[in-house]
Amino acid sequence: MINLKKVLSTFTTEQQQDFFSYLDKKNKRKDAKNCLLVTLLLEDNMSSSEISNKLYGKQNKVALHALRKRLFQSLIDFTANTSMKEENSIDILLIKNILSARYFLKKGQIKVGYQILDKTIITANEYQLFAILNEVYHTKIQYAHLNANLNLEELINNFKENQNQLILEDNLNIAYAKIRTSLANYRQNKSNIDIKELIDIVLKEQNITISDSLSFKSLYQIIQITSISSAQKFDYYNIESFVIETYQIIQNHTSKDKQLNYHLEVLCLIANVLFRNKKFEASQKYLDLMLFYMNTEKKKCYTDFIQKYDLLQALNLNYTNRQTEAIVLLEPYIDKKNTDIVTQLDFSLSLIVFYYQHKSLEKAQKIVSKFYHTDKWYIEKAGIIWTIKKNLIEILLQIDLGNIDLVDSRVKSFKRNYFKNLSEINQERVITYLKLVEIYYKNPEMVTTEEFKEKVETSFNWIDTKKEDIFMMSFFAWLKAKMTKQDMYLVTLDLINT
Repeated sequence: MINLKKVLSTFTTEQQQDFFSYLDKKNKRKDAKNCLLVTLLLEDNMSSSEISNKLYGKQNKVALHALRKRLFQSLIDFTANTSMKEENSIDILLIKNILSARYFLKKGQIKVGYQILDKTIITANEYQLFAILNEVYHTKIQYAHLNANLNLEELINNFKENQNQLILEDNLNIAYAKIRTSLANYRQNKSNIDIKELIDIVLKEQNITISDSLSFKSLYQIIQITSISSAQKFDYYNIESFVIETYQIIQNHTSKDKQLNYHLEVLCLIANVLFRNKKFEASQKYLDLMLFYMNTEKKKCYTDFIQKYDLLQALNLNYTNRQTEAIVLLEPYIDKKNTDIVTQLDFSLSLIVFYYQHKSLEKAQKIVSKFYHTDKWYIEKAGIIWTIKKNLIEILLQIDLGNIDLVDSRVKSFKRNYFKNLSEINQERVITYLKLVEIYYKNPEMVTTEEFKEKVETSFNWIDTKKEDIFMMSFFAWLKAKMTKQDMYLVTLDLINT
């Protein structure tokens, strides 16, 4: 049975109100119970028996089942209508053009039908909408015998060229699916893979090479895949030149201004890579570009991207000694409604770090206390890397709050749940780090000794600070601050600017 409560919970408050209005207009009977059912599903965690009693004053499984079935169909109709409104208006317009052209062609109005199709080709080519072009060419060929002025060979050549483009996009989509599936299995410990090698193999299997013949969407997918692989290994340094060079291709792409959503996604990914590599000015440059394009075309993509923009903007501010501005920027998002769960979690974790570095431990703890779900839930929503960071930050915070009993249980839980996974993704340094943290909270006086300093120096395979990820450096800054008895935030800034 479809979980209607779960479906309804994905709606924003505004969407819920719109759905109620939709049901009201649709209801022909005054005693319709669909609105009441929605209210019960949204407000209470009631069993089917309890809902039946509320609706009918008795147990009526047959009527409730029929009502749920009708409500589900209404949900499908409502979400379809909403999606149609939100979908790319160009795509919808061109699909309407094709349907209209087919109508005229069936009625024998060949000239009118082909005129509509010709106009559709011009726009579809502009926006590189290969699937729509395929339908147009298919229709033109189907009725070619009725058009004496048509150059059939030229039409067939155009059709085949477009098919090649369509196949190329489909192949990339297959590659994207294979890589994402492998990454999902990797996170769930079902496979042990070299992600960079996997990407190379899959792209070769699908005969994909990076060039300006790819669509804007395809280039975005390639950059995104590369970024995902880097996130798994905390290695953003080695993909920086690749993503920027790929963007150079996109900058000169004929569809750059026609695929604004994908352009903004790419800018966001590059800004994040540069931030993780501690190149704040360069990151800001791409954020400025992002904001510029967010304000174009009557701000049609502004709402979809402002949260991503603000999060990266706040991170750049925090690590360039403008922490108060960063905190002010993120604070309104903590209890803000209509924010998707993954973005909300990123805002919360970032603000915890800002508060922590600002010595506002109680404020940090207040947000931590809202993390009441299981780790399994957080892994499903935000990924294992996010969940590992959350657990590590919480352990450090509880140490500084003096909750040692709580620290012991959290450390044991972390070892049990994540040490094996960290070893499999070659992140033994996180394991080493936690062991050093254990030494500190069990014997705080030892952390300032030469013996401990030597142990730290020999425990890690240190890499060039230019190549080290900023978040990994932030964790080490906490330990170094304990060793040197300095302010953690100042130590963090010093480390990343070394």
